[in-house]
Amino acid sequence: MEDRLNRHDLTDAGWERLSPLLPVNPRQGGRWADHRMVINGVFFRVRTNLTWRDLPPCYGNRKTVYNRHRRWSMDGTWEKILDGLRAGCDEAEGADWTVSVDSTVVRAHQHAAGARHVPPADFPPRGTA
Repeated sequence: MEDRLNRHDLTDAGWERLSPLLPVNPRQGGRWADHRMVINGVFFRVRTNLTWRDLPPCYGNRKTVYNRHRRWSMDGTWEKILDGLRAGCDEAEGADWTVSVDSTVVRAHQHAAGARHVPPADFPPRGTA
């Protein structure tokens, strides 16, 4: 299958790592569209920044890809997948690995300190306009 893939689609090795992290079919009966094809469709859409309507048909029904992406965004599946893929990534660094945190200060404009508490005098009070 490797030779038929778009250059940015999941490889077999990537799929082997990702597939155990995916949810199982929540439906009773019915056919569930292939996760790999749908995920490749989501990746293609995000990478090319095109509309869902313009998603190429090789990724399946655009509505299926959109619905799965939306459902997984809302129920936290994408975050669980990312956490699962990150797990153990820093084990090779050993117990002495270091994290560097940078702090940046951005000055606000002097007038950005707060909003007025009293409306301006030329502004009509509520209910009179």
